[in-house]
Amino acid sequence: MNMNANANPIPAQNPAAVHRQPGQELQLVSFHVGGEEFGLDILRVQEIIRLQPLTRVPNSPEFVEGVMNLRGKIIPVVALRRRFGLESLPPDKQTRIVVVETKGSILGFIVDAVSEVLRIPAETLEPPPRLGKVDREYVSAVGKLQGRLLILLDVDRLMNDAEPLPNPAAADA
Repeated sequence: MNMNANANPIPAQNPAAVHRQPGQELQLVSFHVGGEEFGLDILRVQEIIRLQPLTRVPNSPEFVEGVMNLRGKIIPVVALRRRFGLESLPPDKQTRIVVVETKGSILGFIVDAVSEVLRIPAETLEPPPRLGKVDREYVSAVGKLQGRLLILLDVDRLMNDAEPLPNPAAADA
């Protein structure tokens, strides 16, 4: 699925920037990691797949579970539980890989479960609370939706300060 980010009038990398524009709606994919509900701009999500066998890449960062072959493309897969510093759990029937585009690259995020596709009014978004630099730098906004809070992740920042992801081409050599 080839998605053109220019077709989106809302900047995909920072949904919080639009919360001042009444009437705008964001379409998000919601998922759970460690008991919390998160959201990603649907235009960043290429697909959602069941957990597949992964190939571990030596010397990759601890949070990189491995790489997988997705229709001929080798993509790194990040365990979001580890990336967030949470305890790893064995996968179950709800575990999914959310395949996203970030900075021109494709990668997968292992999540505990995918919930639904949501439409949320942009004016319900608030800037992330001040929790300390490390905790909030991956959060672009917090959305209020029918009595629950949805943490919107900034995929670019989530991977920005990370160690370099494994180079799938090097794994083939």
